[in-house]
Amino acid sequence: MKTGLDRLLEDRGLRKPLTGRRVALLAHPASVTTDLRHSLDALAELDDLKLTAAFGPQHGLRGDKQDNMVESPDFVDSLHQIPVFSLYGQVRRPTPSMMDTFDVLLVDLQDLGCRIYTFITTLRYVLEAAAQQGKSVWILDRPNPVGRPVEGLRLKPGWESFVGAGPLPMRHGMTMGELANWFTCTLHLDVDCRVVAMEGWEPAQGPGFGWPLGERAWVNPSPNAPNPWMARCYPGTVMLEGTTLSEGRGTTRSLESFGAPDLDALALLRRMKELAPQWMNGCRLRPCWFEPTFHKHAGKLCAGVQIHVEDDSYAHEAFRPWRLMALVFKALRSLHPEYPIWRNFPYEYEQDRLAIDLINGSEILRQWVDDAAAGPWALEELVQADEASWLMEREEFLLYR
Repeated sequence: MKTGLDRLLEDRGLRKPLTGRRVALLAHPASVTTDLRHSLDALAELDDLKLTAAFGPQHGLRGDKQDNMVESPDFVDSLHQIPVFSLYGQVRRPTPSMMDTFDVLLVDLQDLGCRIYTFITTLRYVLEAAAQQGKSVWILDRPNPVGRPVEGLRLKPGWESFVGAGPLPMRHGMTMGELANWFTCTLHLDVDCRVVAMEGWEPAQGPGFGWPLGERAWVNPSPNAPNPWMARCYPGTVMLEGTTLSEGRGTTRSLESFGAPDLDALALLRRMKELAPQWMNGCRLRPCWFEPTFHKHAGKLCAGVQIHVEDDSYAHEAFRPWRLMALVFKALRSLHPEYPIWRNFPYEYEQDRLAIDLINGSEILRQWVDDAAAGPWALEELVQADEASWLMEREEFLLYR
């Protein structure tokens, strides 16, 4: 399999339209070649390409920031002597002065296939800025590591935020290149946007089902994305960020597990099976104990559950992480009606809306959890309708058949 970066590096003809133009790069730690050179270094070695600037998204160009809402500064790259602008620092959108440093922006970002992942929002913002400033954007496409499945409620109007770039479901099943074309069309952007497509990506092929296992190394696109298994769980476990339950930050398997000091994991799993056993398919759920070294419940022993999707229990089409975690919340509310599930704190600089609602793009999920009379089917009907509409909408933008 070849990424867009691989193809651009090996094909001088593909790079010809860049001759004589100032080129910038938007990248992060997982922006690497097959042999694990960073794209900034690999592109700088080309004698027919002039790099004049670089940009870093959340967590930084080099991945220097561990947690959310920890900003990265602008700096000058010591090796290449070009400015590196942070799009998760003083600003989230590139400023006109930043845009003045280039003619063409290359976007080389490894996504996780989840609406909440902020690289999608950064992609939207640079496309909008490029349309305003008359710049070109080339997307060096990379795999969606969780493949093509679609799941979750779509973001509702008025709920846009830095963790919600548009009316996507939680698990959208598209690549960054495909999303760029969707943004350009649905936002009616007059922008020169090109996708340098991958070759040989087979999202329906196991055992990776989106990620070429055994062919390419995994590099963390963000500090708490340590492996493809986390990526598979993430469209569900990211909702834990809006709760008082630990999502495993401060352990070596973050966002693959959840827990709390006062949780009865066995009782929770029993209630989940009583409510909606079909939402637990495609994985193994193992009761476990862990003690986070930082973040929620730091230094406290937590009872919890690890979601295993790395063995022969994993069923790509049957695994529904968003439904699974919705069921966790519903079962916990059923067992303990007064349990303080929802965490009230500033989330991605939003002060007035609950984090769980920002994450889901509406209040629907939280209200369903808190409504004792609302069973699994009440949510299932809403989710199925959103998933069906997205499957139809995204069809014309798919580049890999």
